[in-house]
Amino acid sequence: MNTCIIGIGSNIDPEINIARLLDILKTESSLLKVSSLVTTKPIGITNQPDFVNGAAKLETEFSMDEFRQYLKKLEDRLGRDRSQPKFGPRTIDLDIVVWNGQIIDEDYHTRDFLRAAVAELGFASTD
Repeated sequence: MNTCIIGIGSNIDPEINIARLLDILKTESSLLKVSSLVTTKPIGITNQPDFVNGAAKLETEFSMDEFRQYLKKLEDRLGRDRSQPKFGPRTIDLDIVVWNGQIIDEDYHTRDFLRAAVAELGFASTD
């Protein structure tokens, strides 16, 4: 069994889309804990609604690559429009941040809200 923490973000109907995401994760995986959700300013393209961000801790039998593919399909199910610019508006954005105790997303180091959410889930960085 693998333990991971995923970053969650949305700025298109975030209350609805994050609630839908968490309902799906509860039924399709082993959702252990969800961090507080915070509102953040957009990065890159600033002329768009604020984001709601947080993180979730899960256990999965998937390998990291399989789980990453699962998250992409989950984003698609929740209406993610991949034709939008990288930092544009989105219904949901899901990224693996920590995998089996190792930080694998460089955004962890540059985004205070992400570090805070991950710490809230019990992860303490040693680097």
